[in-house]
Amino acid sequence: MASIKLKGDTSGEVTISAPSVAGTTTLELPATSSTLATQNSLGVRNLIINGDMRINQRGDTTGANGSGYFGVDRWNTEEVGLGTYDVEQDTDVPSGQGFANSLKISLATTETVASGDFLRFAQRIEGQNLQHLKFGTSSAESITLSFWIKSNLTGTYALSFQSIDGVSTNRLIGTTYTIDSADTWEKKTLTFVGDTAQVIRNDNGLGLRMFWWLVAGSNYKGTNNTSWIAQVTDAFATGHNVDFNSSTSNYINITGVQLEAGTEATPFENRPYDMELQRCQRYFEVREVFAGSYITPSFAVNATQTSGMIFYHTKKRAIPSLSYTGAVGGFSIQKNASVYVATVVQFGNLGVDSSAINIYIGTSSMTASDAVRCRGNGTREIHISAEL
Repeated sequence: MASIKLKGDTSGEVTISAPSVAGTTTLELPATSSTLATQNSLGVRNLIINGDMRINQRGDTTGANGSGYFGVDRWNTEEVGLGTYDVEQDTDVPSGQGFANSLKISLATTETVASGDFLRFAQRIEGQNLQHLKFGTSSAESITLSFWIKSNLTGTYALSFQSIDGVSTNRLIGTTYTIDSADTWEKKTLTFVGDTAQVIRNDNGLGLRMFWWLVAGSNYKGTNNTSWIAQVTDAFATGHNVDFNSSTSNYINITGVQLEAGTEATPFENRPYDMELQRCQRYFEVREVFAGSYITPSFAVNATQTSGMIFYHTKKRAIPSLSYTGAVGGFSIQKNASVYVATVVQFGNLGVDSSAINIYIGTSSMTASDAVRCRGNGTREIHISAEL
């Protein structure tokens, strides 16, 4: 039986040899301008969560103001001193790239841009997910960011990274990219050297965040930031010259965002929907409550108060905060055939896996230890947030 042998020598080269056999078998490798990494899956290499903008648990936000998580999961928009903007999950995507959604930010109202004003969007990454980058050592890895982007505004945009060790001064590095053609999808690839001077914190706190700048006042556009430096305000958006705040017709779309170790941008890592949803739910989860649906079995603490437990779908990054949408009357208590509308809903005993839900009613209709059920009295959402 024929066999194939790998043979090495002192030069470090490895050759494949085999006895003569009938027929020809060819092993094709990528061209020298590419690498095996661009052809094959290497596991979970994309440090960005929801880079294809598929997961949108919160839904869209019209007229957002200030900073917060207003749209697709894991994407944070940050604004100071300006007007309002809209954040939505869009179906406008680059043709033939395998994406179904993009994140769209559009201007709703305009304001005069003062020196300290800004609008930017960002993703924040846990420090313990970044230790393989080896920051703070002589072996610090370079990182490569790739993404597809589209806007009606051509020009030069700033992008910057902030690293955090949780102890001393934050660090910054930045660059610029250009949108060359209006209303056209363009792919951008940016590589940054690793930071040999400072580690990234190794815990569940914020370790690294990146900013795509849309509006930058003059306070943020001074110091050169093309190498890692101690954080200073005027190094965040050096080189940015686009005024996204100039018209309510302005918009930007982005998708296919990938951040990975090394100097080469590999093809976008398409993770299964359920995997990406679970990764998003580590930071934020929505529990829907419909009319007549049961939230949890409970028991009466006294004549007017019940207590039950909400168990999360996914263990949270940290102890979360819980809130609900709509009026308190969207919740109720059922005891036997009777339903009592809630007057107060509270969450307590918060943990990374579960939380107590306490519902009060306005009538003394229960006895301590009665078995009851917390239920919906309308369509509501319980928001469970452990965002960075």
